[in-house]
This record gives sequence, structure tokens and C-alpha cells, in this order.
Amino acid sequence: MDRRDFLKQCAAGAVALSASEMNLLGVQQPAAVKSKVVVACDPKLRPNGTTIDSGRVYSLLDRGVQSFYGVDNPLQGWKMMVHPGERVALKVNTISWRGLSTNVQVVEAICERLQRAGIKPQDIIIFDRENRELERAGFHLSSDAGRVRCMGTDSVGYEEQPDAFGTVRSKVSRILTRNCDVLINIPLLKDHSEAGITAAMKNMYGVVDNPYRLHDRGCAPGIADLNMLPAIRTKLRLTICDATTACFDGGPSFSPEGTWKYNGVIIARDPVALDYVAWRIIERKRAEQGLNTLRAAGREPRFIGLAADARHQLGTNDPSRISLVEV
Repeated sequence: MDRRDFLKQCAAGAVALSASEMNLLGVQQPAAVKSKVVVACDPKLRPNGTTIDSGRVYSLLDRGVQSFYGVDNPLQGWKMMVHPGERVALKVNTISWRGLSTNVQVVEAICERLQRAGIKPQDIIIFDRENRELERAGFHLSSDAGRVRCMGTDSVGYEEQPDAFGTVRSKVSRILTRNCDVLINIPLLKDHSEAGITAAMKNMYGVVDNPYRLHDRGCAPGIADLNMLPAIRTKLRLTICDATTACFDGGPSFSPEGTWKYNGVIIARDPVALDYVAWRIIERKRAEQGLNTLRAAGREPRFIGLAADARHQLGTNDPSRISLVEV
């Protein structure tokens, strides 16, 4: 099965999961409105096989955004994503340093497109947990007025009082609570030793003070409960998952033998649907490599079903309710 056939089957609900298995995962019943997930790939993103062509990154993002918003040109899509006067925070993932962190070129391209859409440079902030991690991933720290800012939460701190939902009681980054109106999530597509996968929802572990306390039982219900916190749920507008380099085994740390050049991005408003699609992509790659499924490996991403259940309602993991588009 090639990638196009796989994605079509995922969208049609033909991924190898029985009805009873989907019930265990908390799959919701079909509804009229579907969650759109766009997978955009460019096999020529790395002309020499290693280095990403920055010009092609812009084209890749534009194709994905144009398709997601269903508009005639990419700029229309970017203008639908954000509006002049809004303060936009870009949550990256830099825990694995340069080897397996959000690609700097992808983030730079997003910043440029946001400015073309009318967002002032000083109203854009790139952030993660620590300045040190950002620097080691290749980002340049900046707090200068009039420029795109880049900083860790350790520069400004967390809220004094925690927010709580279910098993989660955490203090949220002041960058998210006080310095932005809109959150755009820019995680990676990768395997995770405990949660099974990490993509959209798991990336929010980087906006709270105590992520280490949320890993019990494969991060379930930690991930689902965390994404219910008001600052996350109300400000998250879009996820642009960086899948230029992806990880199918050995994550979340970087190991060359566990990564591959997927050369793409995954775009969705629904973080549950995005994580479901990300899971299936990783499972397909694991099968190609002769590896067990994540379920057989004892780390099925159960948090995806919990996030879709009646208590959380963060999105859908039912393939019949996911409109999957490949561009």
C-alpha cells in the first residue's frame, strides 16, 4: 500500500481497527460535521537528500493552508487563520535539541506568512519551556520590541495559581495566559516511549510547570485532562505539525535509526483528529520497518480515545468523522 492509498483508507475508516477495538478507544458516533486534517508532503523538500530547501518550505505550508481553508490562494488562508491586532504565540517543541525538534525553517516561514497576513512582528512570540532548549534546537532568543520574540517560559514564569481538570493541577506559562490571544501549535510527528505517540496534544506538556507528573499510565488521562485547561482550549486556533523529519521508534529522544524524512506537515483545527492521523502514519512506518504495532509494544496511545470521549470532547478519533485531504 502506498501513502496515498493508506491515507484514503484512514479517511474511509478502513484502517485495521475492529469495531470492538474502536469502542475501547472511545470512538464517537458519526456526525454530519467532519474534522478536516490536511497532510501536505513534498518529496523534493530536500534536493540534496539532507538539507531542506527553504523556498519549498514556503510552498509546502502554502499548499497545506490553502487546502485546509479551501480558498483560491494561500494568503487568503493565512488571513483566515489570524487577524490584525491579535497577539500570536507559536508553541514549538525543542526537548530533543536539533536532532528532533520543531524545524527552525518551518517556524520562520510561518512567522513570515503571519506578518503578510497582517500580524505585526512584535505580536508574534515563539516559545517553549526553556531558553536553553530553544537555543540548542537552533532558535535565536529575542525579546526586542519591534521584532518577532523567541523565549522560554523560564524567562517570564508561570501563573501563581494552578488551573485544574481531572488528574491535572498545573500552573500555566504566562506567555500563554498573558502574552497572546491566539495559540498556534507547532509540534512534531514522533513516537513516544510512554504515550505511544506525541504530536498535537502531548506538545501542551511544554506550557505547564509540572509535566513530569502527567506521565502515569501512558499519559492517559494526563494528556486529555491537560488539554481541557481554559488557556489551552480557548486559545488554540490551529495545529501545524512539523513532519519534515518524523520519528517512528525510540522517541521522544533523537536516534537516527528511528527517524525518517517524511517531508511534510499536518494541519488541523481538531487536535484529536490530527493525533489519530499521526498515529496511523507512525503505525504504517513501523509496519514497513518490521516493528510491532504500538499496542503490541504495550504503548498504544490511549489518550486519543479519552480526549474524544463525552467528558472531554476535544475532537474526534472516529475515521468516519475525519475529512482527510492529501496535497
